[in-house]
Amino acid sequence: MPQKNGNTGPDPARYGATPPGSTSQQVEDGEGSVDINGGHGKLHRGLSARQVQMIAIAGTIGTGLFLGTGKSLAEGGPASILICYAIVGFIVYVTLLLLGEMATQYPVAGSFNAYTHRFFSPSYGFALSWNYWFNDAVSVASDLTAAQLVLQFWTVQHSWIVSLVFWVFLVGINAVHVRAYGELEYWLSSLKVVTIIIFIILGILVNVGVNQEHEYIGARYWYIPGAPFVGGFGGFAQVFVTASFAYGGTESLGITAGETRNPSRNMPRVVKFVFWRILLFYLLSILLVGLNVPWDYPNLSNQTTTTSPFTLVFQQAGSTVAASFMNTVILTSVLSAGNHALFAGTRVLYGLSVTSPRQAPTVFSWTSKNGVPIPALLLTSSVSALCFGSSFIGSGKLWGWLQNIVGVSNQIAWFSIGIASWRFRKAWLAQGRSLDELKFRPRWTWPWGPPFVVITVASIIIIQGWSSVIPTFSPVNFVSYYIEIPVMIIMYLAWMLIQHPGRPARTLEPGSSAGPRNPRSSSQTPLLNGSGARSSSRGRGRGSVKTWLYSDIVDIHTVDLYRDEHEEEEVDRIDDGERERRLKEVNFVQRALWRFLDFVA
Repeated sequence: MPQKNGNTGPDPARYGATPPGSTSQQVEDGEGSVDINGGHGKLHRGLSARQVQMIAIAGTIGTGLFLGTGKSLAEGGPASILICYAIVGFIVYVTLLLLGEMATQYPVAGSFNAYTHRFFSPSYGFALSWNYWFNDAVSVASDLTAAQLVLQFWTVQHSWIVSLVFWVFLVGINAVHVRAYGELEYWLSSLKVVTIIIFIILGILVNVGVNQEHEYIGARYWYIPGAPFVGGFGGFAQVFVTASFAYGGTESLGITAGETRNPSRNMPRVVKFVFWRILLFYLLSILLVGLNVPWDYPNLSNQTTTTSPFTLVFQQAGSTVAASFMNTVILTSVLSAGNHALFAGTRVLYGLSVTSPRQAPTVFSWTSKNGVPIPALLLTSSVSALCFGSSFIGSGKLWGWLQNIVGVSNQIAWFSIGIASWRFRKAWLAQGRSLDELKFRPRWTWPWGPPFVVITVASIIIIQGWSSVIPTFSPVNFVSYYIEIPVMIIMYLAWMLIQHPGRPARTLEPGSSAGPRNPRSSSQTPLLNGSGARSSSRGRGRGSVKTWLYSDIVDIHTVDLYRDEHEEEEVDRIDDGERERRLKEVNFVQRALWRFLDFVA
C-alpha cells in the first residue's frame, strides 16, 4: 500500500529504522535528534538516555502512588496494600525484562502492540492496540480528574478550570517536539524523586516520634479494628486493580524505543533499573504509609474526595507549609503522569495508522516538521473531556471508575507482553537462532518468565472484581472491572472478519516451507497469510487443500525474525565512542563516582 511519502512496502516510521533495500538515510535535524528517513510522516529519535531513564521513573511514580495509595489503604488495609503492591511489582519487573528483550532486538514504534501483532496474532494485536490507546487517553482524563481531587486540599472552587489549563499546557508541550516532552518529564521526575526521598526520611522520623503528638507510632495502626486486612478477601483482591493502576505506564518504555538513541545500550540499562525503583519508591513508601496513616482516616477515600496519605504524613510532622509543599508536588506528578499518558497514546495511534494493513485512518500518520503526529495528538487529548463529568458524578467516584478501567487495561497489556514474549522465544528456538544473537537476554527468566506473567496476570484479572459480586452485586463496579474483556473479544473477531470475509487463506502443501531462505535479503518468500499466520484447514478432494476455519495465529516456524533487527548506526557508534573516551580521561575515583551516580540516577 502506498505510504504518505510515496514509498511502497513497510513504513520505516513504524519500525524506527530504514527498511532493507531503502536508499533513504537518517539525517540530523540540526538539533541533535535523528529524523528517521526524513520529511513529514516520520518520528524523530530525539530522546537521550538521560531523558529515557527519567521517563521510566515518570512511568512508575505518579497519581497511582501519591493518590491511589489512599484508596487502596481505605479499601484493603495496610497488610493488603503492602502484599498486593509487592506481588504486582514483581510481575511488572519480570514483564519489563521480557519487553526489554524484544524492544532491544526490535526497537520499533508501537512496542508490545507491534510484537503481539507480529509474533502472536494480527487480530489480537489490533484489539490490543486500540485498547491500549484508549487506556492512555482515559489515563489523561483520570489524571486531570485527580488534579481536582488534589486541589480540594486547599478548598479551591471551580477546580475544573485548573484541569482545563493543564489540558491546554499538555497538548501544547506535546505538539512542539519529542525533546520538549522529554525535558518536561526529566525535570518533573527529578522533583518527584527528591520528594520521595524526603518522604521516606520524614516517614521514618514521624513513625519513631517526630510528630505532633510526640508519640512513637510503630505498627499501632496495624492492630486497630478492621486492620490489617480490611474487607476480607474482597478488600484484598480489589487492591490488585489499584496497584495495577499505580504501576501502569512502565510498559510504555517500549513505546519510546522507536524514538530512543542507541536503543541497544540504553533500553537494557533502563529496564534493569526498574527493580530498584519499585523496591525503593513503591514498597518502602507504602510500608511507611501503612504504618503512619490509619485505614479509617476521615475522607481518605469516598465518593466526593480522595486524600493523599503522603500529604497526611507531612501534616503529621507538624507543618502546614510542608503539607502544602507535598500537595504541590503531587499536583506536578499529576501533570507528569498526564504528559506521559498523552505521549504514549499519541504514539500508539500513530503506529496504528502506519502499520500494514492500516488499522487506523491515514490522517493519523501525518507528522509535523518536528516529527510530532499532530492529528493523533488531538484525538487522544480529546478523550480527556471525560474528566469534566466529575461535576455531575463526584470527583472521587469518577476517579475510582477511571482507575479501575485503566488498571485492567494495564493488566491486559502485561498479559499480552507475556504472550508475545512466549511466542517470540518459541520462534527464536524453533528457527535455530543462537541465544548469543540476542542483544539483551535476562537469563534468569528463561524459560519460566512468559508463562509466569500470563498465568498470574490472568488470575488477578479474574479475582480482583470479587467485591463487585460478593456479598452484593454492584453493576457499575462490575462493569468497570470487566468491560474491557468482551470489548477485546469483539474487536478481535471483527478485525479477523474484516481482513478475511469468507476468503480462503493461503495454505501450504505438506512438507513445504514458507520461511525466509536468506535471512538478510530484502526479498523474502511470501509468508502464510502475508504475516506468518497459520490457517486451520482440512483437506477435501484430490491434491487440493481448502480452508474451512480461519485462524491468524502466527506460525513460529515462518515468522521473519530478521526484519527490523536493530543494527548499530553511525550515531550509535559515535555515542559509544564518546562515552568510552570520557571514561578514559578521568581517574579511577572519578570513574567509580560517575558509575555510582549513573546507577543511583
